[in-house]
Amino acid sequence: MKFALQKLQTADEPLRFEEEVDISELETMPNDIRSITPVKVKGEATIDGDEITFRFNVSGTMTLPCARTLADVEYPFSFDAVEMFSLSPYHKEGDEEIHEIDGEVLDLTPYIKENVILEVPLQVFSDDEEVLDKALTEGQGWQLITEQKQEDKVDPRLAELQKFLDEDKE
Repeated sequence: MKFALQKLQTADEPLRFEEEVDISELETMPNDIRSITPVKVKGEATIDGDEITFRFNVSGTMTLPCARTLADVEYPFSFDAVEMFSLSPYHKEGDEEIHEIDGEVLDLTPYIKENVILEVPLQVFSDDEEVLDKALTEGQGWQLITEQKQEDKVDPRLAELQKFLDEDKE
């Protein structure tokens, strides 16, 4: 999603934009995003002196692993973001909120990707009953313990002793 600086500087009113952006390269980065649909970006750009401000909304759907079962979970997201850029080479170095512009074209895509990564939740859980039924219940050295009432099983080694107790009751 690129904007020519000349077009931004000559605009008399805020420049409105609405576009779909493919950010599927986030799937190859070391994060939990397994897949992501092209995101819809809608917003406006305003220029005030030497500063350009982009206010936009990003919405889409990403697929993340369930924290319990590792099954795919569709996670819809929508958020608002504000990014500021300076045309002046003399802007404050310490101001991390304002980005520098290199060249005559401003590419908003890296900032969209950054904001999407910030929106990834720490954990998601699947509500699908089928997925929960297929979840692992035991593995090497572990077993899922439920709170359902279990039948009392007699140790087979002690089964012979049980016979003596039954005889005493009779």
